[in-house]
Amino acid sequence: MDRRSFLLAAAASAGLPPAIARARAIDAHVRTGTIRDVEHVVIFMQENRGFDHYFGAMPGVRGFADRFPIPLEGDRTVWMQASGGGAGHPTFIAPFPLETTETFALMRVEGTPHYWPDAQAAWDEGRMARWPAAKGDHAMAHYRPQDLPFHYALAEAFTVCDAYHCSIQAMTNPNRLFLFSGTNDPTGRAGGPGIVNSHDHFVEEGGAAEPYAWTTYPERLTAAGVSWRVYQDMADNFGDNSLVGFAAFRAAHAKAPGSDPRLARDGLSTYRLDALKADVMADALPQVSYIVAPEQASEHPGPSSPAQGADYTAQVLDALTANPEVWSKTVLLLMFDENDGFFDHVPPPAPPSRDPGGGWLGGSTVDLAGEHHLVRNPIAGEADLPELMGRPYGLGARVPMVAISPWSRGGWVNSQVFDHTSVIRFLETRFGVMEPNISPWRRAVCGDLTSAFDFSTPNREARPPAMPATAAVAARAAALPGRTRPPTPATPSAPEQAPGLRRSRALPYALDATITVDSRAARIAFANTGAAAAVFHAYNLLDLTPAPRRYTVSPGERLLDGWPLVDGRYDLWVLGPNGYHRHFRGLDDPKLALTTAFDPKATQLTLTLHNTGAAALEVNAMGNAYEMKTWRAAVPPGGSVANAWPLSAHGGWYDLSVTLLNHPGWLRRYAGRLETGHDSISDPEMHGPARMTRET
Repeated sequence: MDRRSFLLAAAASAGLPPAIARARAIDAHVRTGTIRDVEHVVIFMQENRGFDHYFGAMPGVRGFADRFPIPLEGDRTVWMQASGGGAGHPTFIAPFPLETTETFALMRVEGTPHYWPDAQAAWDEGRMARWPAAKGDHAMAHYRPQDLPFHYALAEAFTVCDAYHCSIQAMTNPNRLFLFSGTNDPTGRAGGPGIVNSHDHFVEEGGAAEPYAWTTYPERLTAAGVSWRVYQDMADNFGDNSLVGFAAFRAAHAKAPGSDPRLARDGLSTYRLDALKADVMADALPQVSYIVAPEQASEHPGPSSPAQGADYTAQVLDALTANPEVWSKTVLLLMFDENDGFFDHVPPPAPPSRDPGGGWLGGSTVDLAGEHHLVRNPIAGEADLPELMGRPYGLGARVPMVAISPWSRGGWVNSQVFDHTSVIRFLETRFGVMEPNISPWRRAVCGDLTSAFDFSTPNREARPPAMPATAAVAARAAALPGRTRPPTPATPSAPEQAPGLRRSRALPYALDATITVDSRAARIAFANTGAAAAVFHAYNLLDLTPAPRRYTVSPGERLLDGWPLVDGRYDLWVLGPNGYHRHFRGLDDPKLALTTAFDPKATQLTLTLHNTGAAALEVNAMGNAYEMKTWRAAVPPGGSVANAWPLSAHGGWYDLSVTLLNHPGWLRRYAGRLETGHDSISDPEMHGPARMTRET
């Protein structure tokens, strides 16, 4: 079939807009069955939207129905935020919908503060309880599926990453520094550390006079002979091309002696979407492409909107799929630079914070060099607050990310932890050009995005989605007179997540947290037998005033830490990636040794209890979900009992609570997903209203 006939047939058979029909219908060009089959990587970073703000209601992602939202004081969860509005405002605010089908003006919702100080204030070193106070009450506003039909349909067609975080608790330019260079120069030796939008324009346009002097990843691509280009309008790119802040690019732009003209040609020249389409049609698309949208298409609250961004994204897809042969070898990565100030409930994996005495609140088996703000930058001015010295840079809040390609079709979710440096890591894996700026901690904790793709068998049949039109709604949004601040609901109500499963990619995690208790302290051992480092978050439910402790544990390593007992009691709550959860509570601790064993081959959980005391113990193991059967047993002094639960029927998901008769304060709860090395499903129980209060 010739190209034109193929395009017409694809569009007609699917009943879809031609660009979307092509993107979904074109098979991957498989030669080696590896990432080597990818010849073009296109990186399209949009502006200022959070994951829950866009996708909290989407079925099968870690959204509003997350079964383990982090605890706040007063028996609240992170969904119930204290209002920052003062008199006349409600005491508490929950996420509330921007109902654009009723009030279309809310498509152009007012933005929120998103600077280094207020981003740090909202995160609050992991307490996550001050979003309205730091960002405004409407930081809790979110869109619904009917408000974002194109975004939802795109995610249903391809692969959404629900653990993709922005790189730093800051604004646009600092986050884009990580995309373009892997760092923000934490030592300050080359013009950093970048924590504000100081270098997003040329000097004559208001940018900082002293350029950044470290090496960017596009420079490394040039040196390695890997072709690249930024597709943009230099007269209208909203300051989103961070290359303008770097010395080598400024020199090339000024045609300074000894400068490399290729940097100005490929990074600081105008190539709009018509040029992108022409390059695709001519089979001249570079190996690496960056797309920077014009201001009104950027999705930034104010000048743009989700509707305008959706239409521009559709145009990008139209250009990339204009030549099916090129699209069959292309990966498009669509993500957002930061969350503006819109709320997201997932605590970002981050290095440990400092305690008041200068020690660590947690620990790490991975080098933490470059991950804390230790050097002030005068260019940042008043934003570089003294009280924020020593804070971790990131990771920041989750942002939407969709992997769009012939290797990622079919409505998948990937829950591995990623950030903007993961994009560089993907390019490293494909083209072999390494980026030494990426810190050891980020390399350990953030994946390289390859787990979001099926390179070996990508062309298995999958149901094509129904994709909505975009142009008319975008024009209507563009015609709105300005931004609209939504009213805060007088009474908070729980947001809801629609039911439904997604196919879920296998993850590299195999984690364990076990507890021992003596007369003075409860001690947790955090262990990792998986293939990737992970961050454990530990909350002391008896005192939530201090920041939670965080533990980064690399494969094959373990960390041990303890909490003093409070009147003989302990109540500790642990969270890890993809819904990993442990809850340890007790008062009078029985002489009971409890071990859990997870068998990936048999896909089962085995619980073994050994009574080391002199009195018999009555055990009750109750499944909280996934049809795990209740098991009761008596454990005689010196004796052991064991039971196994098969997990394959529910994709490896488990949630089991163990209690003891005559020990009402004692609890062990184990929840998460057993990784088998094979693809699975999203959490079958993750649907319905958000959990606004803590479970006891």
